[in-house]
Amino acid sequence: MKKFSALAVLDFSSIPAGVYAVDTILKKAPIGFIRSGSVTRGRYLVIFGGSTAATAESLDAALAVSGDAIIDHSFLPDVHQMLADAVLGDRKMAGGSLLILETATAASIVRAVEAALKGTPVELIEIRLSDTGLAGKGVAFLAGSLPDVEAAATLAGQGSGDPAHGFSFRLIAAPHETLERSIAGSTQFDHAQLLELDGEKG
Repeated sequence: MKKFSALAVLDFSSIPAGVYAVDTILKKAPIGFIRSGSVTRGRYLVIFGGSTAATAESLDAALAVSGDAIIDHSFLPDVHQMLADAVLGDRKMAGGSLLILETATAASIVRAVEAALKGTPVELIEIRLSDTGLAGKGVAFLAGSLPDVEAAATLAGQGSGDPAHGFSFRLIAAPHETLERSIAGSTQFDHAQLLELDGEKG
């Protein structure tokens, strides 16, 4: 069961504007959760959710006070279960063909992943929202059968927004088992383990 029905994501170019918007969001409606803070490139990221009505009301209030400080934003009135779990930090193990998505903002990767999950039975391995090393970008890893992953890539591109905010992807039909182990461990270099292989060493 989902912990919240709706999800909103806002990318800010200004940290003061982002903090001000958080105060506005909290005062406007009884939302269920909020997470906010500075991210790479000096941006400020805000993620919040709750009931569809409360989330929409608070988002409208934030947009009204933020002007051109908002780089991008998303509102998902009935967020997919896997995406709801992933934005709270959940990671899954999944096999099959691999789809790697990238967008220029956190809000646009959320839109792209929502479209892929709503339209195909692929699994969401991980979503990363403007964290260390991403320069404000969003990244997601999905897996499933090759036809499903191909369809997911098309839907993700259509769902990432207009404009698409830097949407790109790569599809690996049959990932090497070592790559699967690496992704299962971590997709961040700082946390990635050294994987010893049987190849030539000298």
